Amino acid sequence: MTGAAGFAGCSRLLDPATGPGVEGLAANPRSDRLPDRQFAQSEYLPTDDSGNELQARYRRVLLLDMRRDPSVEDARTVERAMRTLEAAYDWHHEGLFHALAWGTNYFERVGELSHVPVSPPQVLSRTDEPNLQSFDAALVLESDLPSNLAAAENALFGSRSRIGGESVDHRLGDVFGVRGRRTGFLGEGLPAEHADAEGVPGDALTGEEQMFMGFFSGRKRTQPREESVAIPEGRFVDGTTMHLSRLTVNLRDWYGALTERERIQRMFSPEFTEDDVANLTDDVPFSDRVREHARDHDVVGHHEKVAQVRRDDTDEPLVLRRDFNTVDGGKPGVHFVAFQRELDDFRRTRKAMNGWYVRDDSPAITDREHNGILNFVRVTSRANFYVPARNDRSFPLL
Repeated sequence: MTGAAGFAGCSRLLDPATGPGVEGLAANPRSDRLPDRQFAQSEYLPTDDSGNELQARYRRVLLLDMRRDPSVEDARTVERAMRTLEAAYDWHHEGLFHALAWGTNYFERVGELSHVPVSPPQVLSRTDEPNLQSFDAALVLESDLPSNLAAAENALFGSRSRIGGESVDHRLGDVFGVRGRRTGFLGEGLPAEHADAEGVPGDALTGEEQMFMGFFSGRKRTQPREESVAIPEGRFVDGTTMHLSRLTVNLRDWYGALTERERIQRMFSPEFTEDDVANLTDDVPFSDRVREHARDHDVVGHHEKVAQVRRDDTDEPLVLRRDFNTVDGGKPGVHFVAFQRELDDFRRTRKAMNGWYVRDDSPAITDREHNGILNFVRVTSRANFYVPARNDRSFPLL
């Protein structure tokens, strides 16, 4: 690591008179048509008949490392490249959503890790041994059209010379190398389209599933509003933190060893029946009886555990989930992308998912067995990022 000395000369990126920005560049010409928050999508998404947002169907996360110490020139390159995406595509599910996040490696590199809202990832359970990763940055791309993701990556890191009618004159690849790629999908019918992946029991999927495990994701009252996960004031206002983890999913046992009723118990609650789940429209209620369920049923549900952790003033969940299915590596899994005001919100939610406190209520419940979905998922990696507001996205400084 070069430390703060390696960042000499870059303090001009932050002009106290004008706020965050890049020296030598005029204000973003499209800022009046784009949300200040890079992660803001709610106003630009379609909804189903119950008002649930239908997130973009295809995702790509590019994990980036800097080629050299940062400079004002590199900041200009990054900002111009991101503005090219904004000129080429509408901020829309049929266009392109994108966010440039900054990792713990970057903030350690510039000697500011102790002054920003992110910290290195941690091991958060007794049964997972994830690879704790650190990157300089991550580019998150989302669209209903997979061709838009491929075109954006080729333009920013490859040789494509035009995108969406715009000339590509600046590339992120001039500043960053791509160390990793996370790809995937979310939406009805897409898991079944990938039933040929190793470990996916194709005969178990009906073609209606949004997620490999067979249930829906993102009922509107199970997600916080975007403004609830935005940092509300101070130097990082309208930014947020992002956690990215990779999970493997044991679908053979999920479908082969459990009945539908047993899957419902583990995903939701022992109280729920097949009819209950079929009638859930915009919410997944919970009765706050986790320990009683452990004593009476020897099993507890995933949803009823994590639903206990909510914001006191709004009664909303703490974490905005943008997780999606993947077959990276040829096997089924989940890339779990989560936005929250502070990383402790994610850690609290994950510890609630662990369900350690119910093991004393039933000898059948262990750290994994009969404990929500924990016996069927494994966390293999974790990484943390800060997502600045749009006008501070190119080498954010403090």
